[in-house]
Amino acid sequence: MISSFSEPIYCPNLSCGEPRNTFGRQHCAACETDLIYRYLWVVGQAAEEVPAGKVIADRYFVIAPQIWLDSRPALTPSVPEQLPDRIMPYLHLYPQRLHTPEVYGFCSLGEAPEATEVVLLENVPINNFGRLYPSILEAWSGATAARQVYWLWQILQLWTPLSEQGVASSLLVPENLRVEGWRVRLLELHRGNFVPTLRDLGDVWSGLVESVEPEVQSRLGEICQFMRRSSMNLEALALELNDLLLEQAAKLPLHLEVVGMTDTGPQRSQNEDSCYPTAADFQSSKTSGNDKLIPYLTMVCDGVGGHEGGEVASQLAVQSMKALIQNLLAEIAQQEELMTPPMVIKQLEEIARVVNNVISAQNNEQGKELRQRMGTTLVMALQLPQKVKISEDLPSNNSHELYLVNVGDSRAYWIGKNYCHRLTVDDDVASREVQLGHSLYWETQLRSDAGALTQALGTRDGDFLRPTIQRFIVEEEGLLLLCSDGLSDNDLVERYWENYGPEVLEGKMSLEAAVQSWIRLANEKNGYDNTSVVATHCRMSPERLVLFHPAVASAPTAAPVSASVSLPPSLPRSLQKSGRIPESQLSESSKQLLYPETPLAPEPIQKPKLKPGLTLLGLLGLMLACGALGLWVQSLQSPQPEPAQLPPPPETPAPSSSEIPSPSPESSPSEIPSPGAESLSPSPESSPADIPSPEAETSSPSPESSPAEIPLPEAETPSPSPE
Repeated sequence: MISSFSEPIYCPNLSCGEPRNTFGRQHCAACETDLIYRYLWVVGQAAEEVPAGKVIADRYFVIAPQIWLDSRPALTPSVPEQLPDRIMPYLHLYPQRLHTPEVYGFCSLGEAPEATEVVLLENVPINNFGRLYPSILEAWSGATAARQVYWLWQILQLWTPLSEQGVASSLLVPENLRVEGWRVRLLELHRGNFVPTLRDLGDVWSGLVESVEPEVQSRLGEICQFMRRSSMNLEALALELNDLLLEQAAKLPLHLEVVGMTDTGPQRSQNEDSCYPTAADFQSSKTSGNDKLIPYLTMVCDGVGGHEGGEVASQLAVQSMKALIQNLLAEIAQQEELMTPPMVIKQLEEIARVVNNVISAQNNEQGKELRQRMGTTLVMALQLPQKVKISEDLPSNNSHELYLVNVGDSRAYWIGKNYCHRLTVDDDVASREVQLGHSLYWETQLRSDAGALTQALGTRDGDFLRPTIQRFIVEEEGLLLLCSDGLSDNDLVERYWENYGPEVLEGKMSLEAAVQSWIRLANEKNGYDNTSVVATHCRMSPERLVLFHPAVASAPTAAPVSASVSLPPSLPRSLQKSGRIPESQLSESSKQLLYPETPLAPEPIQKPKLKPGLTLLGLLGLMLACGALGLWVQSLQSPQPEPAQLPPPPETPAPSSSEIPSPSPESSPSEIPSPGAESLSPSPESSPADIPSPEAETSSPSPESSPAEIPLPEAETPSPSPE
């Protein structure tokens, strides 16, 4: 089908002398630029009638009904001056882009005045061969019980945001629900002819329950019955489904290996990036035994504020966050009942605000205003090892819950053998303008301030902070990649993930080598910024998880090379104190910020009391606020007492040459122009909080839906399911 096209695919390099290329090539024959194969889903009845093989508007190849390929990806598509109301749900739902498509442009079909305008969608569930991913009905019977429940849980999480936009009917059409591995994706958004209710969703689910795995059929049947009751609210329904999901996930084995590195980059003299864990953290954990967060917690922070504090803000965020998460895990371990996702999310929100206020207090102490204030981005992943009761005769196990906290433009990706999913949405002007319904995403990239940050930790009071917190279930093998924009700029991860991710998952490359390769790639392809990368290999294996016995855990034993992750009965209640940052790594102005003569105590944040056992978290917030940097400026001189029931955490090989010393970009500052964008003045449309970041000037990334490579036509086969 595809090989029958004689039309050329054009090179995206506008300066290329010979842009025409034979369809199926991966690189331009003239300039070796990667060719972009951007497949689009076309919305409108008129598009259904266009036969395959036709060329529309001298640029769109019709691959199949409603599937078009843009042969001139460097040219902007047609967009009306006033965006129509019918596409507003797509724009407002941009934060849900992991599941929902995006508007690419418009195209007229037919002759005027009877021409019909259709909508072109990108970020759609179409693979690199121009074929739709399977519908949930097609993939249902071949999925595990855990994945079947996980798909339903994702659909339920989409119910509220889609209902708010009047497009919840999109979840009632099984053919519109496509699955790519663990991820549920919508083909398009439907307004429908009526306002759907949970009862309608329950009717759709009942058809799926008939062929669900036997071990969950009874419970899912009961949940469908609950959905048909008018008195059943969404929160109660979500709790029922969540309990079933955690029970199924807890039956799966889980092994974690983590490697983290940071590098100054070839063009910077100061590293404002910080990440956790690094080789130094592994070494400290082995010698002192005080760090119990590896491998559960990973972080990347990109400091903003230049040499006057960016590196301080990022390191302060990492160390303060470690202490708070240590305390949170200790409190959760003492709870008899599972902590629900809404409660965990609320706690993580408050933790982010406490850390924000610690950095903000230092800005206030130094009299820093507006663009002088230091701050930092944050992308943090917490593998929350809660215990789940599988049955009366089976012990509890790890719940496989993964929480992501994101502020700024540092990113998180999930890489499987056959796909790369970007899990986070940047807090920048481009994303904000799309979400507000002002313009399409590619249009926002034409703005000079497109990459300016709209929020960062520490630049304003915590009451104004809106961290994005998501929750996932780890039920397949893959890599969780956290990185600063030194790597993510210009879509390097999306374009080159196949060179490293599958190699690690297939055992052909070590995780350490992959992280080093990502650092080198960032330095070679971007190079103008610091780069930090923290990768976690989440390995699923047929091995039965070995649960630690309290008596055994108290005895000194060597940690296994690849250990199962399971939550110990308790964690140390004492707060983790970190060592002082080597003064050689800090500028003189940063030392003044870090070691002020008269510390100023910031306002403490009052936290809601969600459970009696979580009172220490509020107390910790007061301690952080009053002491400002007291938690992490002092070196830990005396060893912490070890709890009798604490098993050794899974050991991850510490990279010997892994931590490449470096600072973070003098870029993407919150309210502070980065060196790469110092000459830029924000657009009048930007809010005063916008923070220009390096990518604002360098280049606009290619759309994420564009594959880096496409196989030759004769090799056309659908990509295997990662089940």
